[in-house]
Amino acid sequence: MKRQKRDRLDRAFSKGFQAGIGGRSKEICPYSTLDSKSQWLGGWREGIDGRLSGLFNK
Repeated sequence: MKRQKRDRLDRAFSKGFQAGIGGRSKEICPYSTLDSKSQWLGGWREGIDGRLSGLFNK
């Protein structure tokens, strides 16, 4: 049985989350389509919130 790739929007969210945790700027968003970009920014916001709340120490 083949493994399925994760959904593109899930992957965009995850990449944005990782960027937010890392403290990167939201200006580095690599996506140009509206759906993917909004998912990436949503993940970025959650990552930044988690980082500022002290959930992640880097």
